[in-house]
Amino acid sequence: MEAIPLTALLPEGFEPKQHKVHFAVWNQVKHPIDVLASNQEEWQGWNSWRSVKDDFNREFIFSVAQDKHDATLWLFGGIWEVLERRPTPHARAYTVALREDLMGPFVRRLWIRHKRSGRNIRRTMESVLPTMTVASILEEPFAGDPFPGHDRINHSLADLQAVVSQARADWRIALESMKGVYVIHDRETGQRYVGSAYGDTGIWQRWATYASTLHGGNVGLKALLEEKGDEYYRTNMRFALLEYWSMRTDDDHVLERESYWKDVLHARSLGHNKN
Repeated sequence: MEAIPLTALLPEGFEPKQHKVHFAVWNQVKHPIDVLASNQEEWQGWNSWRSVKDDFNREFIFSVAQDKHDATLWLFGGIWEVLERRPTPHARAYTVALREDLMGPFVRRLWIRHKRSGRNIRRTMESVLPTMTVASILEEPFAGDPFPGHDRINHSLADLQAVVSQARADWRIALESMKGVYVIHDRETGQRYVGSAYGDTGIWQRWATYASTLHGGNVGLKALLEEKGDEYYRTNMRFALLEYWSMRTDDDHVLERESYWKDVLHARSLGHNKN
């Protein structure tokens, strides 16, 4: 089937030469699609940021956020009117306002297909519009990655922070009433940390602690965080469940299985566990 051009959805009288396209990409800390899904004020900040150049030098900003798994897929983040410009570089130097009357119903619902060329993330709209097509339109606004299943979790700490900040009901319901043994592995070095959630603390509550503190109170992970820094830690430390049970499971069983996995994965001798 032939792709539908984005021009088919643009409002009547839309003038590309009045717009700059903001192709928002990962900034080494957060994925823009997570920001768009969870925090409108922060997303506005992304669209008011000025680099060295006055890139947003037109009346409007057509904003899109890159998908985490497909670099050619972009979620529409709204059309922003530039109300004021200040000459301050590396700051939120633009005052912008979301124009709900311009494609407002498509915000967080319209997926756009576009293969970006070069590294410039702020482009004149007329230069990229011919290669922008409609990928799909969601029934409901995008609210983040859905829960993949207990045996399909393999997510970075940054992903986990996004899920917790969004208070995703599907993730919370699936994890808050479960005990379990989990592994946190460093994808750069392969070193592992094995931990568990037991007692009155379900997996959701335990992982929410990691989302807020990064290290979860663990001595070995605190040392790694201090050595590598926040950015490395959020990006490279990945979470997965090894085993999981209902909250009725005896704590002694959980702790025995935690010790078993520490031995199997050499988490004490070659990883970050200190006990």
